[in-house]
Amino acid sequence: MECRLGCAACCIIVSISSPIPDMPEGKPAGVRCVQLTESNLCRLFGHPDRPDVCGSLSASFEMCGSTHEHAHAYLRELEEATKPV
Repeated sequence: MECRLGCAACCIIVSISSPIPDMPEGKPAGVRCVQLTESNLCRLFGHPDRPDVCGSLSASFEMCGSTHEHAHAYLRELEEATKPV
């Protein structure tokens, strides 16, 4: 499955602990990555500065479903399940 252009669920919902250009401390869950364009496309896609976690996520029907809303809900649930207690 290919990523849906403009979805950006993983760039908004998922926390990233590694540095991102212009976000040296990473980003918390639910915060829009500063590297997203107005069209919700990643400015770092294919660049070496892109965090490893971003490249490790692969689109799948289970995660992405058929709507942006499904992807946001799935990733929110996953983020909550992996949050330290």
